[in-house]
Amino acid sequence: MKPFSLAYMIDHRLHVLQALAEHGTVTATAGALHLTPSAVSQQLRLLARDLGVELLRPDGRRVLLTPAAHIVLRHAGALRTQWEAAQAELAQQGASTQGTLRMCGVSSALAALGAPAAVRLRETHPLVESLIVEEESSECYRMLLGDETDVALVLPGPDAPPVTDARFEQTLLLTDRQDLLVPEGHRLARPEGVELAEAAGQSWIVKRPNNDTYPLVMAACTAAGFTPRITHQVKEWYAVSSLVAEGFGVCLMPRIVPLPQLAVTRVPLRGTPVPVRRFLTAVRRGSAAHPLVAAALHALREAASAHAAAPES
Repeated sequence: MKPFSLAYMIDHRLHVLQALAEHGTVTATAGALHLTPSAVSQQLRLLARDLGVELLRPDGRRVLLTPAAHIVLRHAGALRTQWEAAQAELAQQGASTQGTLRMCGVSSALAALGAPAAVRLRETHPLVESLIVEEESSECYRMLLGDETDVALVLPGPDAPPVTDARFEQTLLLTDRQDLLVPEGHRLARPEGVELAEAAGQSWIVKRPNNDTYPLVMAACTAAGFTPRITHQVKEWYAVSSLVAEGFGVCLMPRIVPLPQLAVTRVPLRGTPVPVRRFLTAVRRGSAAHPLVAAALHALREAASAHAAAPES
């Protein structure tokens, strides 16, 4: 989207300080920014030198942010927001909406919402090119902050920034119910539906690391009063469904994911609460008024409305 990167106008070392405030340690910050710990430390030392203040204080193996660092962080956030708003206002001066719109998100959201939205953009704004990247939600937030994407389709989880995080504008796009996926002929394959607690004794299929689905499954099962016995750690929906079809376990299947042509049954879940996934759009605060971003958000809302109105298969 940008004719040039945010880093050209705002000291990139402020982003490093913001990342440290979020991740807590130099090592974690380096991993999040794809830098070495020594590079992170050096950039923060140079920033402190140039500002003439102390930003960090050692605390054992960790570092603590000083009061001066918190002042810098407060103004850094305001600078980023103001710069995004300035770029949006400048872009509004153009006669037509054009350029490259970068979108990232989890696979199911991109398939059901991102792809249709990109088609709508192509039809309504032929001078706009969409570039789409599949990532888990945590990486999408990082990409937004790193100015590597413009719009993210995310699933909020326990490690996600809260909707009140001043760095982002996050808006609910779609609430997606989850069903229980079982093999055909399974005792729980009842068309009237089942309580999730009835699946407490089943083997469960879900990948633990780097998977937005895992905390949602754990939260749903905990609310139903049990801890799932996870046997196979698989992430991609077709692979999960294939294992379910062969009787290796059960899983939660989002409504937004099409049912594959396999010997499986999607069973509605009854009771309270019914497990759902909430998809949000996330953009950098101040950027929503940019014509490219606004057009993408509008297209995504149209795609979500069409999906919600479609009859269930």
